[in-house]
Amino acid sequence: MMSILKDKVAIVSGAGSGIGRAIAITYANEGAKVIVADINEAHADETVKLIQENGGDAFAVKADSSIATENKKLVEISVEKYGKLDIACNNAGIGGPAKPTGEYEPEEWDKVIALNLNGVFYACRYQLEQMEKNGGGSIINIASVHGQVAAPNSPAYTASKHAVVGLTKNIAAEYATKNIRCNAVGPGYIETPLLSANLDQKTQDAIAAKSPINRLGTPQEIADLVAFLSSDKSSFTTGSYIIADGGYTAI
Repeated sequence: MMSILKDKVAIVSGAGSGIGRAIAITYANEGAKVIVADINEAHADETVKLIQENGGDAFAVKADSSIATENKKLVEISVEKYGKLDIACNNAGIGGPAKPTGEYEPEEWDKVIALNLNGVFYACRYQLEQMEKNGGGSIINIASVHGQVAAPNSPAYTASKHAVVGLTKNIAAEYATKNIRCNAVGPGYIETPLLSANLDQKTQDAIAAKSPINRLGTPQEIADLVAFLSSDKSSFTTGSYIIADGGYTAI
């Protein structure tokens, strides 16, 4: 089996569970050395254990993606440990409370924007700097279907994910001639621990019914798309926002 990320070095944020964990494991299965970042150290360690049990190479780092210096540190650790940085998947994010815009508290707004938008900018800022040094790379920003359509009662989430799509396009345009690609992925509703912890079965079924496929997606379905975009197999794809939502936004 040809590994599409052989000898690449990758950072994945929010890699302690759900989509982030699936991406980190898939990267490792495809031959990459993976820096597994999460604010929850125990979850990050667990992801590393799963990778190592499968014969992969990974390293856990506790990091808060909403802080600029912690993003800088992540890049420094990857270079210190593996000598370079080829791939980054900026996945860490939160939903925030469910309220209409006129009832959203400024501090609730600030918390979502701090992680979902500022955190992605900080990550890209230091990843790009390093990727220029090693002559290229691929950045994948995890947006959402709500980078394109509304999520009523989640104004901060919708705004932050739209912004991530815009930032992704800007980076792609600025760095295209430097052999650095940047794409965004928009997952629809995915079966993750976060989703099942917050929604009962009836609500999950109702959400599944909103997409023509009539089921929730799996973290692996997102991870496979991300791995493709991270690899040279997608070498002509940059500045794209690719939605994987079972048809949710098609109707």
